[in-house]
Formats: sequence, structure tokens, C-alpha cells
Amino acid sequence: MTLPQIKELFFERLQGLYPETEIESLFYLILEHHLGIKRIDLALRPELRTQVQDTDDFEKSLDQLARHRPIQYIMGQTEFAGMTFKVDESVLIPRPETEELVHWITETALHLTSPRILDIGTGSGCIPISLSKRIQGAEVHALDISPMALEIARDNARRLQAEVRFFQHDILGPEELDLSYDVLVSNPPYVRKSEKGMMRDNVLKHEPELALFVDDEDPLLFYRRISEHALRSVESGGYLFFEINEALADRTIALLADGPFTDIEVKKDIYGKDRMIRAVKK
Repeated sequence: MTLPQIKELFFERLQGLYPETEIESLFYLILEHHLGIKRIDLALRPELRTQVQDTDDFEKSLDQLARHRPIQYIMGQTEFAGMTFKVDESVLIPRPETEELVHWITETALHLTSPRILDIGTGSGCIPISLSKRIQGAEVHALDISPMALEIARDNARRLQAEVRFFQHDILGPEELDLSYDVLVSNPPYVRKSEKGMMRDNVLKHEPELALFVDDEDPLLFYRRISEHALRSVESGGYLFFEINEALADRTIALLADGPFTDIEVKKDIYGKDRMIRAVKK
């Protein structure tokens, strides 16, 4: 098959499952992944539109896309903060909103001397690795309950040459954190189970439920528990950062205001939604 024929096949197989603009984007992503040919290459070098000898990889990718498997899992990687991170179904796919959170933390922590930073629920390791690369002299730690997620995170740190210490820990368990930090950050599960109906199949069927959902009866469970850890683990004048459910911003503010935190600030993401919060430990 020629590349134009493969592109046409993408539209035939994925029509009705994805918007046309997304189908085109998926084709070019798969094209670059399998053949190393970028969209601009195809535009500038018409001879690349020649016969593709082995189309099996394209067929397999199409089958997975038709089952709503995320393109990031198909390729086994995604871009975040200017770096390429390995991902699979054991970790959430990093979002642009989380990249905004990393930028906010970086701006805040740059004035600190050799800050100690902890990321709770690290997943792919995108937050601590990015902070380690951006904040000179930072000592960065990260924890997760999932050994599979930690394996991915450690591999990402090795490949990206980031100094991060990872360890397994259940933040809801009885064990306390035994170190102190200047910055504590978390993007914990915050999607209420009642909100599942608003989510696409590529998320519901493939991304780890453990990292996404929380019971409606106690949607701030992780925020409350992490805040309790921060009472003992964050230095006075240190910072607590969360990514949050935009529908629960007021409740999250109230939770923090009840504790030893001040200067509580909510920040909107690029979509205009209340997405992240920062507080200072008194």
C-alpha cells in the first residue's frame, strides 16, 4: 500500500469513532512512530508517498485505535514538558494541565535553596523528573502505591538522566512519612465515580482506575490524608500543591483553610477551569 492509501484506510476504519481532524492527527503520529516520517517530510518530499512494504504495524495500530486504546499507549510514549516519557496502562497519561502545575511549582521553588520536594502518587514520574531537571540543587523524592508504576517512573528517570528517589508507599496507610520537605505536590485521584459518564472510552477502558477515581461519599479523601501528612512533613513556610477537580475547588480550599495553611490560591488551567491549588504551611 502507498502512504495515501494507508491514510485513506485510517479514515475508513475510524470514521464515526473520532473527529476527522483527530483521525488525520492519529495517522501522522502513527506514521512518524512506525516509519520516522513526519508530516512536513511528506509535504516536502512527494517521493515518500511510495509503496510501504510492511503494513502490519499500521493494521495493528488501527485495530487498537478502533478499540479506543489511547495513541500514547499504542506508541508507548508521550511528550511532557519538552521530554519523552514512557507510558503504559499502569500509569496515567500526563496531561497539559499537569505541565502547567509543574511550571507553577518551578516558578515558586526557584527562590528556595536546595529545596526538598516530594511527589505523592507519581505515576510515570513526569512531575518529579521535570522538577528535578528544572530546579537546580533540588532533592526530589516520589512515591506511589503501584510497583508497576514505579518501574515505569524509574525507567523514565534513568533515560532522562534525572536524579529522583522513588519509593513505594500507601498514602492512605498507617505509616507516616519519615522525612521533611519544602514542597509537597500531588495529583491524586479526584474524579468522582458519578462523573464516569462524562469521560471518553479511551480513558475509562484503558487508564488505571486506581489513579483516577474516588468515591462520591468522600471525594477529598486523598487531599485530606495528604494534608495530614503535610502537617508533619512540610517545613514551616513550605508549599503544598495539588491538582484538583474543578467542581470541588471551594471544598478543597475549605479543607486546607481548616488546617495550618495560609495564602491559599487556586489557579485556572488553559481551559479556564479551576485546576490547581497552592498553600503555604504556617
